[in-house]
Amino acid sequence: MNEEDVPKIPADGPGLRYMAVADHISAAVETGKLRPGSRLPPERELAESYGVSYMTVRRAMKELRERGVVVSVHGKGTFIAEPSGD
Repeated sequence: MNEEDVPKIPADGPGLRYMAVADHISAAVETGKLRPGSRLPPERELAESYGVSYMTVRRAMKELRERGVVVSVHGKGTFIAEPSGD
């Protein structure tokens, strides 16, 4: 994920910050900017890139796992999930 592709999430903006992060990553997957199997940067790096707290990124990753957008492998990282055959 390129630094210039990551918007800063305003603290006073409407909606929940973790949802804004999750929606941005999900949109990058849908448009092909992030491909299945791609490894996301570590959560602390994502937090810095988005200008949000580490816990906000952790919650965003939880949301993305629930949506089936990413998979996390302990000790290896978080990866864009392969599309489901639905």
